[in-house]
Amino acid sequence: MVENTVLFACPTDDTWARDHGFLSVVGGRRTELFDFRFDGWGGKFPADRDNAINRRLHEAGMVRGDYAPHLDFTLEGGSIESDGRGTILTTSACLLNPNRNPGLSRAEIEERLHAWLGTERVLWLDHGHLDGDDTDSHVDTLARLCPDDTIAYVRCDRPDDPHYADLQAMEAQIQGFRTAEGKPYRLVPLPWPDAIYDEGERLPATYANFLVMNSTVLYPTYGQPEHDDDARRALAQAFVGYDLAGIDCRPLIRQHGSLHCATMQFPAGVL
Repeated sequence: MVENTVLFACPTDDTWARDHGFLSVVGGRRTELFDFRFDGWGGKFPADRDNAINRRLHEAGMVRGDYAPHLDFTLEGGSIESDGRGTILTTSACLLNPNRNPGLSRAEIEERLHAWLGTERVLWLDHGHLDGDDTDSHVDTLARLCPDDTIAYVRCDRPDDPHYADLQAMEAQIQGFRTAEGKPYRLVPLPWPDAIYDEGERLPATYANFLVMNSTVLYPTYGQPEHDDDARRALAQAFVGYDLAGIDCRPLIRQHGSLHCATMQFPAGVL
């Protein structure tokens, strides 16, 4: 792995490469590297240095692709999920939040996503949240588009948990989603981890924050053997034929994020 690693030092504000990193769109022989504005999740945290990382990488010649800056539009990588075939999954709590792109309607946001990312339709989740989440309900903590028209999603099975009603409503909405061909999605519920706290504050632990790399799925674990094993079994149903490996994300969750949040993948040839 060392011979395939290139170190580039750059000032940063935070850990979460998923949200300020390039969004890559591959078309034919060209790869567009979209650089959207990152505003610290609606101005909650400083973001000037993170917002400059993509430009710095481009100017230093560290990435190969067509640089496409759209710094007048706020979009975080964790806020959208793509199946690579024209469908985006997102949450209204984030993309329609006035702390992101005030003044833009749902239709106007969809129009921009389709024009830039080459997509054709958007599935909007209107329910779902995690206590301790700073992102206004990023979809990569709640539900993910998987191969073969599959959606893996967080299910809370504990009626006494404060998340129960909202996640039940999210599940019902997902059950009503249809593929581009009009068929129901194959649904794989992910287990609900035991609550994790830091200094009395509940943290947004979720098994939906997994990372797909070619034929391997890296998934978060939280030192809860029963739930961690259940997550592995569920993801094996969602990613048939893939290798699966658990990554202890307890250090990351103490920073209010997990595995997918801290990473950003690129198509072959970009780095």
